[in-house]
Amino acid sequence: MSMDQLRWRPTVNERDFIERALQSDLRVDGRNSFDFRTLKITLGREDGTSEVQLGETRVMAYVTAQLVQPYRDRPNEGTLAIFTEFSPMADPAFEAGHPGESAIELGRSRAVDMESLCVVAGKQVWSVRVDLHILDNGGNLIDAANIAALAALSTFRRPECTVGGDDGQQVIVHDPEVRDPIPLTIHHMPIAVTFAYFGEGNIVVLDPTYKEEAVMGGRMTATINSNGDVCAIQKAGGEGVMSGVIMQCLRIASVKAADITSKIKKAVDSYTTEKDLKKVKRLPVSVPQKIHVTDVTMENKGDGELETQTQTAKTPSNVQQISKDPAPMVEASSEEDAQPVTDSSNAEAKSTSNPHGANGESDEAQEIGSPKSLKDAIKPKHKRKKKSGRS
Repeated sequence: MSMDQLRWRPTVNERDFIERALQSDLRVDGRNSFDFRTLKITLGREDGTSEVQLGETRVMAYVTAQLVQPYRDRPNEGTLAIFTEFSPMADPAFEAGHPGESAIELGRSRAVDMESLCVVAGKQVWSVRVDLHILDNGGNLIDAANIAALAALSTFRRPECTVGGDDGQQVIVHDPEVRDPIPLTIHHMPIAVTFAYFGEGNIVVLDPTYKEEAVMGGRMTATINSNGDVCAIQKAGGEGVMSGVIMQCLRIASVKAADITSKIKKAVDSYTTEKDLKKVKRLPVSVPQKIHVTDVTMENKGDGELETQTQTAKTPSNVQQISKDPAPMVEASSEEDAQPVTDSSNAEAKSTSNPHGANGESDEAQEIGSPKSLKDAIKPKHKRKKKSGRS
């Protein structure tokens, strides 16, 4: 059973009502003759996925790519193929697995730069595939599927690859985590705008609904980019159309194409900005730690002596504090008693000695001597006691 036989057919009263309303410049859904339905473009989380809702029509697109051998007549060009799945769940008139006429119409526009898909001429090129899934058929599938395919192609990123090896012909495909994928080169966005004709071509409406398609006598799809360049024109149906009506439709299609192109670019820019923000790595906030460092300052006294001052913010409990009180001075009674003190002085005391040391004066560093010098300083006392006993 063909698709036309399974298609919904309006009754005689429904047909008369729709035709009389169109003659009065009225449409069943309340739109004007050249108004589009509400368009909503949703881009998926992954690159190359989109979903478009045009009124009650819903179409989902998914883009993939793989390396294949090019055609012999075009060795330096990649390929772009569009496959449409017409599920019976979207419309009982659809046959599962049958591409239908709409799938052929969707794959005729060349918007992607095919030469940019070439890796090694004559050996390896990228083959881009667009899978369109009709989720709900509310009329004008061509325009909805066209918008979904362009939105998915705009966000698709193919892996970066390089050519190397001994013979210079080996293709190396880099992982997306190692090198960022590359977007497709899209020259322009050919927007499909469909018109429906009624009453022997005298009545023309834009973006026909499901019921209007069941009543229309013919239709025309004009594919135009935002610059007004006509990419393709296709007319289906038996109704004849005057050349003046076709030129009017092309002018209207040019305005609608620019509007739809801006909506697609706005959705793509928002998607790209959001994805770039997710790539920004947020570094953890470092907490400053308090580190106590001992400050040592050297001050000069008026008489040329040096004083060492040590300041510590915190003294551990297991460290004994050394008193800074100078050791008691012991006067030598004779040169023999003073000799051990002079000889047992350490190198540090000598380096910090006062130039007036010849008069018997010693600086503060000599007063705080090492334990060895203190021990030597105590020895003369015992000697003095022994001498006093002999005398």
